[in-house]
Amino acid sequence: MLIDQIKKDLINFQKEKRPVEVSSLRMLLSSIVNKEKQKRLKLSSNYSSEELDLKSKLEDQEILEVIFSEAKKRKDAIEEFKKAKRQDLVEKEERELNTLQKYLPEELDEEEIKKIVKEIIEEKKIIDMKQIGLVMKEALIRTKGLADGKKINTIAKELLK
Repeated sequence: MLIDQIKKDLINFQKEKRPVEVSSLRMLLSSIVNKEKQKRLKLSSNYSSEELDLKSKLEDQEILEVIFSEAKKRKDAIEEFKKAKRQDLVEKEERELNTLQKYLPEELDEEEIKKIVKEIIEEKKIIDMKQIGLVMKEALIRTKGLADGKKINTIAKELLK
């Protein structure tokens, strides 16, 4: 499972004394635990404690969603730090992002995204920008985190002009 690989890598980074990687994986594990707690809380009224322990464990897909979320936070932070001309923090966030990206599948390229968005527009018979929300919703479902929302939005706007 993905969580086991993350824990194993954390131990290796600790042994290698790589503080940025250790820090980013600790934050990631913390976010995963928080997500598990949320899931457990939602399920708590329906199951006994033994069943709850099993049901509240995150599947790899759910863990990937947490990693995508953490990676997005790093990307946003990098943009903000660049605006503030804080190169030291940009470099730190980029190293953290690189650490997280090791666990993510490769993102779809622009052509693949364009193909998916075109299919959605044709299937739903969307003709104007007022319905871009429908395109975005469906595109995010179909790409399952393999494409950045901003990139999808840009392509959708371009195709709906």
